[in-house]
Amino acid sequence: MYPWICLFVALIMIASYLYKQFSLPKVEPYLKEGVYNVDRVVDGDTLLLSNGIRVRLMGIDTPETVKPGSEVEPFGPEASAFTKEAVARVGNRVYIRQDCDRFDKYGRNLAFVYLGESDSANVIFLNEELVRAGLAKAIMTFNYSMSIKRRLYKAQKEAIDNRRGIWSLPENQNEKPLLQKYEE
Repeated sequence: MYPWICLFVALIMIASYLYKQFSLPKVEPYLKEGVYNVDRVVDGDTLLLSNGIRVRLMGIDTPETVKPGSEVEPFGPEASAFTKEAVARVGNRVYIRQDCDRFDKYGRNLAFVYLGESDSANVIFLNEELVRAGLAKAIMTFNYSMSIKRRLYKAQKEAIDNRRGIWSLPENQNEKPLLQKYEE
């Protein structure tokens, strides 16, 4: 009887280990606010920092280019190119700031990304510029500051009004900006 109990316990331990390894998202290391070097741009809304941490731009969603099992979406390559060029213009150094939600459902760090070494008024806010260019949609459901939500809302309204990027596609032309309450 003892060998069967040992076998049963061993199987439970193996099953538990496999469950933890393959079913739960791996959480990236905690990211502190500050200046980071970007190793590469994964796609329009995801960066890989030189320290190995993957960062997802908070409050926005760009069309897919590298999602497994998905086709490349319209304006996805343009969003990726926009982010690559913007990051390269500042020598691959960006300022990262987080807000309330620190991780997405895949364990990636969520962050606001500024092109430069601070988040001051004269530094370009990448998340907002992607939305303004019509290369990303503002996502208001994340838990982050109302002032940033207002900025992203205004940028998206401008992109829609001017039919930029994704807003030039026939299927998006009748969409209204998200959540009218963000208008001032």
